[in-house]
Amino acid sequence: MKIRNDVMICGTFRGCINKLKDCVGVGVMDGVQANAGGVSKVVIGQGARRVVCGEASSMTLIAGPCVIESLDKCLEIGEAVLKASEALGIGYVFKASFDKANRTSGGSFRGPGLEGGLRVLEGVKDRLGVPVTTDVHESGQAVAVAQVCDLLQIPAFLARQTDLLVACAATGRPLNVKKGQFMSPSDMRYVVEKVGGESSVVGGQVGGGRVMLCERGTFFGYGRLVNDMGGLVQMRGLGVPVIFDATHSVQQPGGLGGATGGNRQLVEPLARGAAGVGVDGFFFETHPDPESSPSDGPNMVPLEAFPGVLSRVHAIWRTTRAWQA
Repeated sequence: MKIRNDVMICGTFRGCINKLKDCVGVGVMDGVQANAGGVSKVVIGQGARRVVCGEASSMTLIAGPCVIESLDKCLEIGEAVLKASEALGIGYVFKASFDKANRTSGGSFRGPGLEGGLRVLEGVKDRLGVPVTTDVHESGQAVAVAQVCDLLQIPAFLARQTDLLVACAATGRPLNVKKGQFMSPSDMRYVVEKVGGESSVVGGQVGGGRVMLCERGTFFGYGRLVNDMGGLVQMRGLGVPVIFDATHSVQQPGGLGGATGGNRQLVEPLARGAAGVGVDGFFFETHPDPESSPSDGPNMVPLEAFPGVLSRVHAIWRTTRAWQA
C-alpha cells in the first residue's frame, strides 16, 4: 500500500474535491444511490459484499474490535461477525481504530498508528472481502484513510469540526458521523449541511447521499451516558440513515479512574429499544476476551455471545422495519 500525503486540504469545499478525488482514486459521488423516498441510501464498498445503508430490506452492521491489536486478532473477530451477519442477510462493515486519540489517560494504549493500522485494515479487506471503516481524527489523515477504507468515521468528540468534516467528505467516501455526547439531535442537521457542501441536497440525496449519523449516548452528568430514543427519529427525519452504537452507549466515562468504564449487560436491551424505534443499522464492538482488550473492554460484547445478540436484535428490526415511513 502506498500512502500519498502530498495533498494539502485547502480552499473551498468544491476546490477540495477537485484536488483530492484523483489522488484518492474514488469518484466524487461514490456512495450515492437514488432513493425514491424516506432516507437517502448510502453505498459502502463495491462488489458482491457492498453494503447499502438505508435500504428497507437489509440491516447494516458496523462491528469489530475497539482498537487494532494485530491482523490475526482482527481476522478472528471479522470472520466470526461475517459468518453471523451473512446467516441473517445483514450487510457487514468491519471496524477497528488505528489510533485511540481520546483516551482518558495519556499512558493508555492507543494503537498501531496510521500506516500500521491501514496495513491491517487492508489485510482484513483483502482476506474477508468486506468493506472496512476506521476513525479519522485529523484533516491530514483523510486522504490516506480513504485509500483503504470504504467508509470514514468521525468520532463523537469531533462531530462539529468543520475542517475535518469537509476534508473527509472531499475524498468522495461516505461518512459515518457520530453525534457528539454534548449535541442535540437537531444540531446534526448542520453536520449534514457541512458534508453536503454548497447544498445539503445533491442529486436528490440529502447530504449528497454520502452521510450517515450515529447515536452513541448523551452526557447525563459526570460519568454517565443516556440514550434519547426520540433523537433517533429526529435524526432520521433529516433524511439520512441512522446507526445506533449500542456499545459506546453503555460507557461510563472516567468510571475506572484513568480509564472509561461501562456495563455490557445493557448493550442488548438498548439495541433492542433502538430496533423497535427504528434505525438503519447498528454499531457494536466485540472481542474474544473483552477483559483483555486494551480499550473499552467493559462495554464490549464477548465474541461467543455476539451471534445471539445480533440475531435477537435483528428479529425486532425486521418486524418493525415494515412500519417505518
